[in-house]
Amino acid sequence: MYTVILAIHIVICLLLILAVLIQSGKGSSLGSAFGGGASDVFGPGAPVNIMNRVTTIIAIIFMLTSLTLAVLSTQRTTSTIMKANPAGQQQQAPAEKSKPVIPMESK
Repeated sequence: MYTVILAIHIVICLLLILAVLIQSGKGSSLGSAFGGGASDVFGPGAPVNIMNRVTTIIAIIFMLTSLTLAVLSTQRTTSTIMKANPAGQQQQAPAEKSKPVIPMESK
């Protein structure tokens, strides 16, 4: 389940980046190019663009998958080194290697 949601999350991340990059800026209209006021460009009756809605939906899905992954990651159990060696148990040092005996030359 975690892997499936993670894959969906990665796809949603890429879609969100793409949706944000495709959108044009608010100040890129013709009115702002010729010195029009902000009230002319950002009028109260401006219709909501379809890309704004798509970006909002993708952002909501991104937040939901992020929260789901956060909850699922706290419930995942992973093995740890600390479980292999309890606190009361001591590790033994490895035995020392014996040095090879080199025969002495007689004169």
